[in-house]
Amino acid sequence: MDMLIILAALGLFGLVTFWPRHADAHCDTMDGPTAVDGRKALTSGNLNHALKWIGPKAEAELREVFEPSLRVRKLGGEATAVADRLFLETLVRLHRAGEGAGFDGLKPSGTAIDPAVAAADAAIASGRMDPLVGVAPKDRLPELERRLQAALALKDFPVDDVAAGRRYIDAYVKFFKYAEGHDHDHGHGGHAHQH
Repeated sequence: MDMLIILAALGLFGLVTFWPRHADAHCDTMDGPTAVDGRKALTSGNLNHALKWIGPKAEAELREVFEPSLRVRKLGGEATAVADRLFLETLVRLHRAGEGAGFDGLKPSGTAIDPAVAAADAAIASGRMDPLVGVAPKDRLPELERRLQAALALKDFPVDDVAAGRRYIDAYVKFFKYAEGHDHDHGHGGHAHQH
């Protein structure tokens, strides 16, 4: 029964998957950090890799999909792909809902993202502002530097400390939102951010 539900749900989600489009958000692509952490959760069997991306109220729904997905993916081949897709779609949908944002499906790998978002990704990865210089307006660089340092200070946390992970995501999202040109903070605790 679990597999039939997963197959039916994935079929519905798949209707929008293959349409070429530009990502409305950083987190709704297969290459985005939410999906990357979702895949870590699936391959490790540890849901905590993904929980930092959603609020506590959404945990029950994600857990409801996680365990059946782990069982179905053991069948291999297409079953693994279907199970993974359902879990990732659910994770990103819950994340987006927590932001107060719509969700029209998980975009494929290689989907174009805003250059400022790509530069912010590179800044987080390198721990340096260099990728944003020339991309972000000059007058925003001091605040971007402050937000980058705030995120980096929280970046290294034990995977099982979900609260610490959520604090990092909150700082991370504030950095990304500002890099995208948004002036207001969007707290992650209530998942009222969009990125």
